[in-house]
Amino acid sequence: MLQPSRKQNETPAPAPAAPVSGQAWLMLALATVGFAVNFWAWALLSPLGPRFKDDLGLSSFQQSLLVAVPVVVGSLGRIPVGALTDRFGGRVMFPLVSAATIMPVLYLGLAGHSSLTALLVGGFFLGIGGTAFAVGVPFVNAWFPPARRGLAIGVFGAGMGGTAISALTTVRLVKAHGMADPFLLTAAVLAIYAVLAALVLRDAPGRNVPTEPLARRLAATLKLGITWQASALYAVAFGGYVAFSVYLPTYLKTGYGLATADAANRMAGFVLLAVAMRPVGGWLSDRIGPVRVLAAALTVVFSGAFVQAFTPDLAPVGTIAFLAMAAALGAGSGAVFALVVLLAPADKVGSVTGVVGAAGGLGGFLPPLVMGSLYGAYGSYALGLVLLAAVAATALVFTGTGVRHALTRRVPTVQAH
Repeated sequence: MLQPSRKQNETPAPAPAAPVSGQAWLMLALATVGFAVNFWAWALLSPLGPRFKDDLGLSSFQQSLLVAVPVVVGSLGRIPVGALTDRFGGRVMFPLVSAATIMPVLYLGLAGHSSLTALLVGGFFLGIGGTAFAVGVPFVNAWFPPARRGLAIGVFGAGMGGTAISALTTVRLVKAHGMADPFLLTAAVLAIYAVLAALVLRDAPGRNVPTEPLARRLAATLKLGITWQASALYAVAFGGYVAFSVYLPTYLKTGYGLATADAANRMAGFVLLAVAMRPVGGWLSDRIGPVRVLAAALTVVFSGAFVQAFTPDLAPVGTIAFLAMAAALGAGSGAVFALVVLLAPADKVGSVTGVVGAAGGLGGFLPPLVMGSLYGAYGSYALGLVLLAAVAATALVFTGTGVRHALTRRVPTVQAH
């Protein structure tokens, strides 16, 4: 038997392009919209963080905690939600998650914004919206052939642009019409989507439905090497994206003296570029392999964080550094899930996605707290950005060694099946 070359090991051998039905593309579009709507809700508190800090007299740490709580709840919630999606399918779980997110959105808009405690309670349950990611990956994965899954999951991942919708609209709506308006609007959109999803979404024919109990499936998932490899990388790639998307308005206002609306608009630009690059990362992974894409992305993140640690002027150096990191984090996030759908067993894609998604969200939970604490202690964000550069460098080494070797061993087996 011929020994596969390194390139063949890293990237699956090209297969004849399998036809993709119009229904598959429709399901992908609906899943992406659902992801965006739920992430819109999930990110409602972030643009208002500086306002709540001023109105309620919050410390930097309390403000960081406020925007981080929905992130950690949404992240940990992906573990059971992903496993439940493997069992019940996206047709059930998408409407369920969307409907469940409506109540905390209404609570925050109508009553839960008068104190830090009320905001933390509302933010805790707002985290439900963040679990939608673990619904969409296995749902979309089942509809597409292996050669198209990197692109399909990347397109679905662009739904994380829901955070940009929040950044662009929340502060403006509050200024124009009062605190309740952005929350009422988001609740209405969630309700419309929940009904649409219940009526239109269909699970892929012949999808793998596990029969094992939930606890046993989760235990089996945690034994898979791909679960931990992808979790480590996603904690850096998507975690970095989440951290910037929730904390960048605060960083820009505190570090550069920008107005709240200006900071939110710049954060939206960061998010939109990351969103646009996520499908690109998946598409490139289908063609040149996820390891190469991840290595390039992490190199850019390391460079951008190192430069930004010196707090250069926003025009042009700081802007270039942030936009480069946005593009890299988006592409890297797409590449991680190209790796997941390539190596995870078909009946455990949801479970693996849940764990990996949780790691990504938790990767976004810690940096805002660290940045807030370091700024409170030293009056500078430099050390926090140096830490980001160090983490990116560590992930780059891991990608080029452990992940590359794991892919070398496993891709021929995956293809054989």
